[in-house]
Amino acid sequence: MHFKTVALIGRYQDSGLDGPLRELSSTLRASGCNVLIEAETAHNTGVTDQPIANYDQIGATADLAVVMGGDGTMLGAGRLLAPYNVPLIGINHGRLGFITDIPLQDATSALTSVIQGNFDIEERILLEGRVVRGEEIMFSGLALNDVVINRAGRGGMIELRIELDGGFMYSQRADGLIISTPTGSTAYALSANGPILHPQLKSIVLVPVAPQTLSNRPIVIPDSGLLSMTITALGRVESGASVHFDMQSWSDCQPGDRIDVRRASDTLRFVHPAGYNFFSTLRRKLHWNRMPQLTDEIE
Repeated sequence: MHFKTVALIGRYQDSGLDGPLRELSSTLRASGCNVLIEAETAHNTGVTDQPIANYDQIGATADLAVVMGGDGTMLGAGRLLAPYNVPLIGINHGRLGFITDIPLQDATSALTSVIQGNFDIEERILLEGRVVRGEEIMFSGLALNDVVINRAGRGGMIELRIELDGGFMYSQRADGLIISTPTGSTAYALSANGPILHPQLKSIVLVPVAPQTLSNRPIVIPDSGLLSMTITALGRVESGASVHFDMQSWSDCQPGDRIDVRRASDTLRFVHPAGYNFFSTLRRKLHWNRMPQLTDEIE
């Protein structure tokens, strides 16, 4: 058996999640697996018929974590379990679902096949970052998708000086800047006209958000360096700026603050049913396979 102990993690804000969780639990136990229910998931869904565990206990004992929800649920679970090297598999109970890629209706058959050993594993990088003011670290965090620096509220544009390994890259005046992993390239970075990066690339993409100068374009860099973004000015005296590490936020940035971002030492392993193909996911999620209908109507 490849996965003896399996943890179930769910987006417990969703109504109706208890039924699919119980079904997955039954499937796993029928396959000979021990099942753990993540503590908050159990508390909020009422699925308490199996041992309950927090993330530290899951990290110490589980061979696989099954995440049921949207990509946001996977982001949170991934950051917490990455230090333990626990692989994750995603069941989509949300909307788009690039990294929770198994449709809910296929969950039972897909999980059964994976438990039987029919799976592929891919490794994804994470980012680690910190907000530095003078010599003091004000905030730090991990991100699977992206680190985003943006203006706060209705404040004006923010000015950033960007350096790589101490060498000056460029300055920009914009609403913000997205520093994205290949995983995050299909999230906020894509909506800001950034490129899609294949998840196996060892790279990071910087995507400006509504830059004042249109020649400020996305740029892809190796993931081996240290990025430093210094806030050189805010658009208005009363303006502020925020930094977001996936869903973790620091909202009290000031001029002179420096945001350091590098590839994290930990990586995250995703489990996919055998035959998984990244381009198939793109075709399905982005509707690349849908051809426009030709009509004779002229508007």
